Amino acid sequence: MSVKVTFAITAANTPLGAVVVSSAPTAAPDPLDAGTAPHRADEPARHADPAPPVLADRAPAAPELARAAAQAAGDLLAPPSPVRLGDVVPAPEQVTPDPAADFTLLPEAAIRVSTDAGALAVGEQLAALLRPATGYPLPVTDAARPEPAGGIALVLDDDPGLGPEGYRLDVTPAGVRIGATTPAGLLHGVQTLRQLFPAAIENPTPVAERWALPGGSITDRPRFAYRGAMLDVARHFFGVDAVLRVIDHLARYKLNHLHLHLTDDQGWRIAVDSWPRLATVGGATAVGDAPGGWYTKADYRRIVAYAAQRHITVVPEIDLPGHTNAALTAYPELAPDGVAPPPYTGTEVGFSYVDPANERTYDFVADVLGEVAALTPGPLLHVGGDEAFKVKGTAYTGFVERAQRIVAGLGKTVVGWHQLAPAAHADGRVLQWWGTDGADPVTADAVRRGARLILSPGNHVYLDMKYAPDTPIGHDWAGLIDVRRAYDWDPGTHVADVPAEAVLGVEAPLWTESVTSLAEIEFMLLPRLPAVAELGWSPRATHDWTAFRERLAGQGRRWTAAGITFHRAPEVPWPADEPATAHIPAQVGTPTTTA
Repeated sequence: MSVKVTFAITAANTPLGAVVVSSAPTAAPDPLDAGTAPHRADEPARHADPAPPVLADRAPAAPELARAAAQAAGDLLAPPSPVRLGDVVPAPEQVTPDPAADFTLLPEAAIRVSTDAGALAVGEQLAALLRPATGYPLPVTDAARPEPAGGIALVLDDDPGLGPEGYRLDVTPAGVRIGATTPAGLLHGVQTLRQLFPAAIENPTPVAERWALPGGSITDRPRFAYRGAMLDVARHFFGVDAVLRVIDHLARYKLNHLHLHLTDDQGWRIAVDSWPRLATVGGATAVGDAPGGWYTKADYRRIVAYAAQRHITVVPEIDLPGHTNAALTAYPELAPDGVAPPPYTGTEVGFSYVDPANERTYDFVADVLGEVAALTPGPLLHVGGDEAFKVKGTAYTGFVERAQRIVAGLGKTVVGWHQLAPAAHADGRVLQWWGTDGADPVTADAVRRGARLILSPGNHVYLDMKYAPDTPIGHDWAGLIDVRRAYDWDPGTHVADVPAEAVLGVEAPLWTESVTSLAEIEFMLLPRLPAVAELGWSPRATHDWTAFRERLAGQGRRWTAAGITFHRAPEVPWPADEPATAHIPAQVGTPTTTA
């Protein structure tokens, strides 16, 4: 592409003159960036913001002119931004590049935000993301009508077409403007902006770099309301700092739910005041010889608060009536025979259960769920329900129905694995489907009775599955899941006889029978987690494996700069300077006990 540029100093209406830069592109933008899909039939067409009027009676201040002249001169001499406007994961809904509108962030730039506590918090997060690598101070200020003014503006707009999580991002020579109706939308726009900077922005210390951004606009909003990942902290325990790091990975790719699998046969990971031995006895073990541990209520509140700051909802899971050996070890009166089983550190499933015929069991369920619900501001409470092989028929459905009533009485919405489907419907019930065959008439019947689904097909998004036969950790009971398999399916049509409107969203679970460290968590999440994130966020019309793998490849340099472990999947064309071999570097383990 060639661009004709005229640079002139004129004396119009001011004794100092003004910098005038005109550009006329002579070639069309790269079609890979031109995601300019037609506007939806049910909403008005979107147009570029009109240019501001010229105020002929105002003489620009000398510093303003100097800054404009420096920016214009630098733009004339500098190469284009190294990142294209469409090089974003997940793919935005609408991308309109403007090669003549690139912007370079300079040291004196500021971040200006709407006068709102939530917007101000997002502004501070943006500054925290950009300060380490740029070395710029990037002060954050608020204003009734913030404008970029050579920096970045985060603006709460009244644009109902964006919905509660959408945003519009504009990059012009004057700066960057992100508009949204909520702070959550602003944060999603910030994560997109982060990916438009050169990959060196992820460095933890200052880097000599031209912080150029590609010009143009992005209008974006999610396809599904629920986009999440699950971390199993029961099989192996992971300290608070490791969980916070996982939350950061979710936020980077616009995922908005973290499901914590808090209890299982191998360990109980949340303190419960009314049943204290659940943590002190049930939390003492893990798979193999690994140390146990549990979260105090203060630990859990810290996780919830950190997630909320990133507009991520924590979904706690207390798995019932099965997967309860750790609870039975602590409180044998809950066992069918009243005898405490020995601690279990293996990986088999389906052998343990609380006694559904014992009223003391329901005291336990009510107390535990009540304390966890009180710690959890989000609306969802997960009760598990899978692999209770020894609780059959009406004993199982009766237990589930009582548990559902307990959850409703706490003011929460019940979530459970799709094995809950035969039980009577509870208002708002959500089933998490983890099957491997989309023909599931029992689940489809539950949907007809009012249930909604979170899609977690085991053979597509169970991220504890190996990438390939030689993957050093993980399982293969649901098959091998490389990046393409994680990406190439459609949540809206995956389960037969379930309409797209009944699908609440998608979630990628990571079970940790074989995962023992933060480095191993990251190795199994990345690069598959962004594939699942794109399924949850991006319009189906953007789904294209070839285009996705190219965009995904650009994330490798960012992860490397940030010190993030990932699997260099051979099906992704990583940059030539990225090592091609997959490995998990040795790493000191994260703290594993909390008392």
